[in-house]
Amino acid sequence: MVVRFIDDHRDRFGVEPICRVLTQHGVKIAPSGYYAFKKRPASARAVSDAELVVQIERVFWDRKLGRGISGARKIWRLLAREDIVVARCTVERLMRRQGLRGIRRGKQFITTRPDDAAPRAEDRVKREFYADRPNELWVVDFT
Repeated sequence: MVVRFIDDHRDRFGVEPICRVLTQHGVKIAPSGYYAFKKRPASARAVSDAELVVQIERVFWDRKLGRGISGARKIWRLLAREDIVVARCTVERLMRRQGLRGIRRGKQFITTRPDDAAPRAEDRVKREFYADRPNELWVVDFT
């Protein structure tokens, strides 16, 4: 996030002045650290994730395989069928990052329906949940 900020503003202010101001405001970053980060090659996990995302999206959107409706478990099994060895939690993580979700069947149940006409308890804390000492403030919710 800090590197992206520096990238966005480096043409206008320069890297060294931005790092100096950020350090004064509590975000300690040296210009050498910024340049080292920019030159560092991608990690092995990032490289393998990029390759896996291509395979996951291919399987997910394939009309005969995932059809755009399969979840992580089915995508994981389809990848294993094609001899692509990957952990299921990795498939879940990458699908979540890409915004890919399976379709849920059946009715979505709503377990709690609030009654707007029901009386509400008074807010005695005024939404401030900080106590100066122990046993000064007790908050209980017994729904």
